Amino acid sequence: MTKTIRRSGERVRWWTYVLLGLAVFACLFPLYWMFVVATTDTATATRLPPEIVPGGNFFHLAGLVFTTVPFVRSVVNSLIVAGTIAVGHAVLCSLAGFAFAKLRFPGRNVLFLIVVLTMTVPTQLAVIPQYMIISSLNWVDTLQALIVPGLASAFGIFWMRQHLSTTISDEILQAARIDGATTWQIFWRIAFPLVRPAAFVLGLLGFVTAWNDFLWPFIVLKSPEMYTAQIAIKALQNSYSIDLGLAMSGSFLATLPLLVLFVFVGRRMVAGIMDGAFKG
Repeated sequence: MTKTIRRSGERVRWWTYVLLGLAVFACLFPLYWMFVVATTDTATATRLPPEIVPGGNFFHLAGLVFTTVPFVRSVVNSLIVAGTIAVGHAVLCSLAGFAFAKLRFPGRNVLFLIVVLTMTVPTQLAVIPQYMIISSLNWVDTLQALIVPGLASAFGIFWMRQHLSTTISDEILQAARIDGATTWQIFWRIAFPLVRPAAFVLGLLGFVTAWNDFLWPFIVLKSPEMYTAQIAIKALQNSYSIDLGLAMSGSFLATLPLLVLFVFVGRRMVAGIMDGAFKG
């Protein structure tokens, strides 16, 4: 039986590597092509057949990015916004998920149904009422206009609710209450440490979403010193033409922080996703 399993594994192993190689190529080639364009000019980028070898203009174009727009300030703004939203997702969505999963209160199921139904509403439909609220609070052209609406999400609450339901047993919570623990102590000392990998993955997803967001910052932010990285890239383009080399150079520079982030936390992210998958 063991020999049969080993032989069948040997027969399909090379197919597995071929498929994985194609998947890696499909994921990495757009990033490589963005770097190739970031090292050339618009004429070279639109040439047929296209150039696949990087040119030598990257540092020149990168210098133009930093002189054309306040790019460093924009990256710092993006880090502030995305980092705060990541922490908010991890903590607030865990709190709401804990309430829906383990607490008993009137209207719990109805409220959770409403939260889930909000995921069916397109994000674009909320732009006008959200802008009216932000304007009434005098938050236009401020970073809190980006941070506060993104601190929690319906998907995050649903994610943490499902994870808490399958990870923590009611007997553990009952034992903690018998020992005199409050609801907050139960969450912070028992529930949250157990679901920390899932909260970490959720926070990382929130970070990436906030970093790549363009529509809402483009509507709310007005002054260059408040720009995020994505709006700074848009500011590199003029009204009549697009310098593809300059735009791709800015895009590549804005992607570097995400690449560095995934180098350091990619393994932990995969571990958190697999942990939730096996427990679910």
